[in-house]
Order: sequence, then structure tokens, then C-alpha cells
Amino acid sequence: MRAFFEAIEDLFVNGLFWPYDFFRFMENWWTSNTVNWIFLLIGSVAMVYWLLQLKKFILAITIEKIQ
Repeated sequence: MRAFFEAIEDLFVNGLFWPYDFFRFMENWWTSNTVNWIFLLIGSVAMVYWLLQLKKFILAITIEKIQ
């Protein structure tokens, strides 16, 4: 059972997280945080889309109640 968990550790530490090690040891702050900026941009776009859809939904319900 221990080997199973060590294999999972090896997969994540040495395999899937190697790009983060590359970014961690960079000298420039802006390029080392590009992943964070990308996630922030995606989250901002998703929030704007969600709010626009919510506005349409509320407007449709309001018009339905009036009629």
C-alpha cells in the first residue's frame, strides 16, 4: 500500500508539477506569475459572462410577471 502512495507522490512531484518548479526559480516576477494571471483572466471573463446571463434571466422574469 505504501508503494501506491509513493507512486502518486512521484507522479505529482516529478511529473505534473514540473512547470511550477520552472516558474518558481525565475528571476522576473511577471513571468513567474503568468499562470496566476491566466487563471485571473479566465475567472474574470467567466464572472462577466455569469453576470450578463443573470441580468438577462432577471429581465425575462420581470417581463413575465408584468404580463
